[in-house]
Amino acid sequence: MKKTPIYEEHLALGARMAEFGGWDMPIQYEGILAEHEHARTKTGLFDICHMGEFELSGPTAAIDLENLLTMKVATLAAGQCRYGFMLNEQGGVIDDLTCYRLAEDRYMLVVNAATLEGNAEWVRNHLSANTVFTDRSSELGKLDVQGPTARKELEAVIGQPLPDLGYFKAERFNCLETDVLLSRTGYTGEFGYELYLPASEAVRVWRALLANENIKPIGLGARDTLRLEMGYSLYGHELSSDRTPAAVSRGMFIKKDLDFIGRDAVMRDLENPVDLLVALVFENKRAARIHDKVFFQGADVGIITSGSLSPSLEKAVALALVKAEAAAAGTVLDVEVRGKQFSATVGGLPFYKNGTARG
Repeated sequence: MKKTPIYEEHLALGARMAEFGGWDMPIQYEGILAEHEHARTKTGLFDICHMGEFELSGPTAAIDLENLLTMKVATLAAGQCRYGFMLNEQGGVIDDLTCYRLAEDRYMLVVNAATLEGNAEWVRNHLSANTVFTDRSSELGKLDVQGPTARKELEAVIGQPLPDLGYFKAERFNCLETDVLLSRTGYTGEFGYELYLPASEAVRVWRALLANENIKPIGLGARDTLRLEMGYSLYGHELSSDRTPAAVSRGMFIKKDLDFIGRDAVMRDLENPVDLLVALVFENKRAARIHDKVFFQGADVGIITSGSLSPSLEKAVALALVKAEAAAAGTVLDVEVRGKQFSATVGGLPFYKNGTARG
């Protein structure tokens, strides 16, 4: 398995490690519930160095990206970023990603670890001669500082004010004598920052941040419960290469007037949906898991894509792909969990409604 620059630090902290997307990653330190609570109420630090970063530059970069992605790229201002999908010819999701505009003709794509190599090949094969592609994944590290007190605690570490960044904005910043691209997107639903920095500086900055006792390391276990409470999709769960993102996004993050790869299939599924992603809330704490079957009036109508106990709500919640006729809000569905059926009600997203991300 691959290892991030922070790997030895995780071992020293006593993290429980496991494979994720081909990487040996920390699942938990103190425990998922405690880490989840800390990120929701204080400040958590995440090692996200396994993510990939591609840089595209040149006069045709924006045109190429609008062919590759479901998002409008030309309208991004320098220092702005946008979330969307990269699709194959059949409309299946190759990856969900964030596109940053770094300068006039310079962009950065932040991609998932498990799909990185395939993404790089796909992008390279769909570029104009005047677009320059650089895979910067090995040279860049990424640390996420997330939580409602993130700004206060990060400023306490660096000893100076942070830029006043809006949501989905980014700015270069000197942090602890290191040039950092600082952004505000996040995967937890809480206020926070992403720090893109040289991989060679990642350990030093990680240690400096954890020297503040109010900042605690958070593993991928709590990262998953945090993102699920917000209803955020995860590649390999809600999103995959064998189905379009229409059922998941319901048109969000898809610029319909762009002629992107896979558009025809996406428009077909948006206009005549067969399946839709729904949010399910259980009355108990028995968590459903991926691939558990979902029933409506005795008929098999879909599967669970993600499920867990919600630490914030103290109830089990899940995301499920179900037939459109079973997707209306308020519909009661039955989910088969380890041989027994439990009722769940279709609700709205996010499950957790008190997030501070946009603050």
